[in-house]
Amino acid sequence: MSTALHTRGAGRFRTTPGAAAGLFRMGMLFAAALLLTQFGALATAAQELPRADPEVAGFAPEGIDRLDVFLDDYTTDGSLPGTVLMVLRDGAVVYEKAAGYRDVESGDRMRTDAIFRIASQSKAIVSVAVMILQDEGALLISDPVARYLPAFARTTVAVPRTETPGYEVVGANRRITIRDLLTHTAGVAYGGGPGGDQWRDAEITGWYFAHRDEPIRETVDRMAGLPFQAQPGSRFVYGYSTDILGALVEAVSGMNLDEFLYRRIFEPLGMEDTFFYLPPDRIRRLATVYSHDGEGSLIRSPDGPGMNTQGQYTSGPRVSFSGGAGLLSTARDYARFLQMMLNGGSLGQARILSPTSVELMTSNHIGDLMGPGTGFGLGFQVRLDLGAAGAPGSVGDYGWGGAYHTTYWVDPAERLVVVYFTQLRSPRPVDDHGKLRALVYGALAR
Repeated sequence: MSTALHTRGAGRFRTTPGAAAGLFRMGMLFAAALLLTQFGALATAAQELPRADPEVAGFAPEGIDRLDVFLDDYTTDGSLPGTVLMVLRDGAVVYEKAAGYRDVESGDRMRTDAIFRIASQSKAIVSVAVMILQDEGALLISDPVARYLPAFARTTVAVPRTETPGYEVVGANRRITIRDLLTHTAGVAYGGGPGGDQWRDAEITGWYFAHRDEPIRETVDRMAGLPFQAQPGSRFVYGYSTDILGALVEAVSGMNLDEFLYRRIFEPLGMEDTFFYLPPDRIRRLATVYSHDGEGSLIRSPDGPGMNTQGQYTSGPRVSFSGGAGLLSTARDYARFLQMMLNGGSLGQARILSPTSVELMTSNHIGDLMGPGTGFGLGFQVRLDLGAAGAPGSVGDYGWGGAYHTTYWVDPAERLVVVYFTQLRSPRPVDDHGKLRALVYGALAR
């Protein structure tokens, strides 16, 4: 569907006169029948996830109690402002709790329907969008990116000099593929390292994009002319790869990324509160970002653009759809997305991916480039060896996190989905992620 037909303004699409004329030409009765069919399918697909008693689902009561204490402790001792934790097993919600404050200064308590900036958790969603296009034959992940984004026909790499300061720029030894981007082995960083001066001059550094008043394709095309950090396929380099994938989805689908994700993922999965920029009626539910001062006390992050501020997710230009770090969501919505993955690509009546694509996405593609016990698939970190990884879990569990201290994982062996959201950008180390994982597995009785 052309982007000329619809725009997703304040969280809704509006039909243009041209589109309305097209519907009229198809016939009003046919259009009405089509809409009824679509709405019926969406209503079925968007049914709420069932709920199950934790003990019946295999959790020890004392383990659930420890999760309660954990959340309360971390949100009362100044480590976190507020948080939402949701745990699913066998497709049912067995634990859901909000603790602390959505906004400390106003005294507004955290609620389970709070909306969070999920930053790099956007990457998994956009990676799924790419695999949807492969399932439909619109692309192959082995294709060179330049087939769809010509600016990437010839890329370069910044190589540090060994005997004198500085770096030299050399040509890439091969074209970057879509799979390189999905696995973060394209060599594309976040604008630092050798050649970082050129990225700074181009005003492309860091993952925050909400302030940009240009479409993502324009930003990505400028990236293509800057030197990358490694030769394609040689190293795991975390950076703008998924932002490039977002521009690729736009080029292949003919829709802007916002519309594609809404139509192909959010709407069929019933993800009602997932956006790049919040519509006005959702703003009051947005969790506030906090940091810590030099003494370790919570402080409210300033307003305005930037990685360590509240960001412009409610007031930005609303044109830069960052596939790498731009989305906002709720624990409920993200749990639905992850349950779709655990189900092999479907939720209710909605089929998003083929089971084969889910298996491909959650398999290791990069050998030992991430170090002991872990690998990386197509958008997800994957556990390969329990002992080498050294943390509770299962071989084959997969997940990632976001820059605002959010995290998630899926454990197919234990049939688990875990979503943990907070909003913290702080120099103070907080050990809640490791303890959460230990507590969830420690609560399993069978």
